[in-house]
Formats: sequence, C-alpha cells, structure tokens
Amino acid sequence: MINREKARLNPSALSVQQPDAYSITVAQTYRILAERLLKQERVAEAQRTMDLLKVEELEEYLQNVPGNQRTAKGIEIVTREKPIKQKLEQTLAQAIVLGKELTTLRKISPQKRSPQQEQRIEQLVLTQQQQLEAFNKFITSSAVTAQVEQISRTARQQNLDLESLNQVRDNLARLPQKSALLYPLILKDSLELVLVTPESPPIHRTVAVTSKNLSQTIVAFRQALKNPSRNLKTPAHQLYDWLIKPIENDLKLSGTQTLIYAPDDQLRYIPITALFDGKWLVQRFSVNHITSASLSNLNTPNQSNLRVLAGAFTKGNYQIKVGNRQFAFAGLPFAGREVESLSKVVPETKKLLDDAFSPKVTVPQMDDYSIVHLATHAAFVMGKPEDSFILFGNGDRVNLRDVATWSLPNVDLVVLSACETGLGGSLGNGEEILGFGYQIQKTGAKAAIASLWAVDDGGTQALMSAFYATLPSGKLTKAEALRHAQISLITGKWKGNHNTSTAAVGDFSHPYYWAPFILIGNGL
Repeated sequence: MINREKARLNPSALSVQQPDAYSITVAQTYRILAERLLKQERVAEAQRTMDLLKVEELEEYLQNVPGNQRTAKGIEIVTREKPIKQKLEQTLAQAIVLGKELTTLRKISPQKRSPQQEQRIEQLVLTQQQQLEAFNKFITSSAVTAQVEQISRTARQQNLDLESLNQVRDNLARLPQKSALLYPLILKDSLELVLVTPESPPIHRTVAVTSKNLSQTIVAFRQALKNPSRNLKTPAHQLYDWLIKPIENDLKLSGTQTLIYAPDDQLRYIPITALFDGKWLVQRFSVNHITSASLSNLNTPNQSNLRVLAGAFTKGNYQIKVGNRQFAFAGLPFAGREVESLSKVVPETKKLLDDAFSPKVTVPQMDDYSIVHLATHAAFVMGKPEDSFILFGNGDRVNLRDVATWSLPNVDLVVLSACETGLGGSLGNGEEILGFGYQIQKTGAKAAIASLWAVDDGGTQALMSAFYATLPSGKLTKAEALRHAQISLITGKWKGNHNTSTAAVGDFSHPYYWAPFILIGNGL
C-alpha cells in the first residue's frame, strides 16, 4: 500500500492507459482492506484506509488530485506488529550469515556434534524453512505468477524458472569463485530482486519503482552508453540504487566475486557492468549472464588446449533486408588486425577472411575448435528468429533458426565481436538477446560473448586483444578474463600489452567501448 501511495506522488510515472487500471486496483484493495480491519476491530487503521479511499475516489472523478507526503506513508503498522516486521527483516538480512553457520555445522559429522550444535542446527533449519515459505508465497502471488506466465509466452521457456532457483545453490557452491545469482523481475509497480547464494535460500527484496520509470531510465542509460561524448553517471547511479544497493550487504556478506545474472525484459538491453556508485560495477564483480540452458553446464570445465577458428569480414559492402527494412553493412578493417592479433596469442588459430569466411566453409569446421571467433556484423532484431542474423564474409547470412541446427558440443566459447541489438528500431523485451544466448548453448557450446551495440572498430580490437592475452594462461575463467580486459580499457593498461601494437591508439575508458560485451552461459 505504501508503494501505491508513493506512486500517486509521481503520476507522470503512469502512462495514459494505466491510471484507470491503477485506480480500480487501488480502490478495490482499500475497500477490502478496510472491511478486514473493521472485522478485527482495528478501527483507527480502517479509518485511515477509508480516508485513502476517498482520495482515490476524488482522483477518479477529478483526475487532478495528487498525493502528498502524508498519504504516501500509507497505513503504518500497529505497535504490536512492529517487532514481528523487524524480526522478519532482521532474519532476511541475516540469511547468509545463518546459512554459513549451518554449512559449517553440517561439516561436523553427526557422531561428533554436541547437543548444543544439534539444537542449533534444528533452529537454523527452521529459520531456512520460514525463509523458503516466505519466498514461495512471493513466487506464487498473483502479480508474480502473471508476470512469469507472460515471460514464458514471450521467452519460450528460455528464461530461468523462479521455482527452480533453490536448486541452483549447489551449482553455485561448486563454482571456483564465490558466486551469487541475481534475478530481477519487473512488475508494474515494483522491481523484485531475487538473490541466490550458496549459503542461503533465495533472498527477495522489493524496490519501489514503476516499470515505466525503470524503462525510461534504461532507455536514457542505453542512449548515453552509445555516445562516448556523453556523461552517463546519473542514470548509471540510479540503476545501481535500484538493482544493486538493496542487495549490497548480502553480496558483501557472501563474499561474492561473480554475479550470475538473469536479466528480465528491457534490462537485457543494458550491461550492469556499467552501473556506477563511485566505481563501475565491473571493477567490483565479474558478470556472467545466463539463460535456462546455462544450468546444465554451469560447472563444466573448459578444454585445456585452446584452438581457435577465427573468421573476419574485412572488406566489401552488403545490403541486408529484414522484413521491409534495408540495412547496409561495410567491411571492418580492424577485424583483420583483430584476427591477426589473436593468432599471435593462440598459435593454434585458423583464419578465414572475407570470401573464404562463408557458412559453407566455416560451419562444418567449428566443432574442431574450442573457440569460434567471428569478427563480423551480427544483429539481434525484434521480431521473428529469422530476423536476427550473423553476416559472413562472403555476404551470406545465418539466422537464429539456422544456428539451432548447428552441433557444437566441443566448443567452449562462440565470440561475436561486432554485433548489436535493437537494430533500426525501439527496444522490445530483449527476447532476441535471450534467444541468441539460448540457441548458442542449445548447440552444445558452453558460452557466447556478444555485444549490445555496434562498437568502435579500434576499441573492439583493443578489448579482444586484451581478452585473448589473458585467457590462454588458464589462470582466469572466461568471465574473469573478460572483466580484466574491460578494466584494462578503463585504466589504459591495454596499451602496455605487446599484442595490441596494431590497435588504434586512443582513450577507450568510456563504457561505450568496453561495456557492451556480455558473456552468456558457462563463465568458467
């Protein structure tokens, strides 16, 4: 209710079509609540509820009755309920600490446990049961159920299943780096954050922001990200406050080094590595995006021997028609240098350039290599899977339906170093990005790296050179190697890498150059 009244303070957050649905929902909610409070003889609270209902009825009629700081407080809980609410919040805040304690006690064999330890285990198990009960109530609530059903229809089961998140804990515990899974769920009047750590049941926190406000900030952030001359710290900080700050302490307590991230809806169009609170998020965490297909091989180790198949589209021009839209793509001069730089770092690299880089020649060879690196245009376009495509050096293109026919069980990583999303249109729900990651993993390949917008050619070469300079050592995971490469562009250390001597000399510290690259799938 507090969230509803806060929303009234900012009516511009609601679209033209939304106020009626919002008003009906609020009015009905307040009437039902007032009736129940009266039955419990909680007269003062019932009176407060009816006052808020009158404000709502005036708003329905006059259309110009704003909320104020008094109505925004909603109905305060009574004195006897405050300890219960405080205890619930305290238990949630301590979920990770208590989970770690239980893990430690479990490591003691039953025969060697003291009676006090056995009693403590019982208490901790009961606490976790209560936490899971609260989480299960959340995921079965009507608003969440409706949203998940919508996601299932649009994303065709490619997104994570909320009900399976508790099972992810074992997967997280077996990862070499301390990892936590972050699943944001966008509802009409709130952003719901679900955090899963190895030590605790899923932690759920609600952020009071409307989907419209969130969408407006996402669009502003993406627009600023795509222009290296713009300062993007205002939307970057706002998104940090919504997405990370509510779970900041949980991440600290769990010692999280890698965020396993399953973004919802338009959040798929922005890189959380570029969220800002005095530091870019990438300077704090590695980020590993996942789809539902990721869970089957999240812990599968990489092949120890790196072998790369590298294709590049370096010259020529091709016209591509998608629906009734026409796009022009030119060769990428730096793509050839990118592949040359890669071959110096990884001796077992086979290069395919321009006409030799065709689907007929390339696809049959892919599964002979641990990494498939495609330095060419690709586009993730809203609409049918046939509209999203990878352009090969001879002018042929392969769409997402074609990708589904590939068989790449021996491939650790597929890299698309010059792709973009939302090509020629407004943002949708990010299904095209989710679909690409899902399809690549369904081929058997463990992970993919793609970019969320078309990046400066020289900046891409610098980042990829820095990435491959680190990866062959075997000391870092793919997710860590990508993070180190991104930080090297922020700090300028990429210039000291002897493998980037052919790169354009420039300042690539703005997130425009390093932030669009995301890793989807197994980050090991």
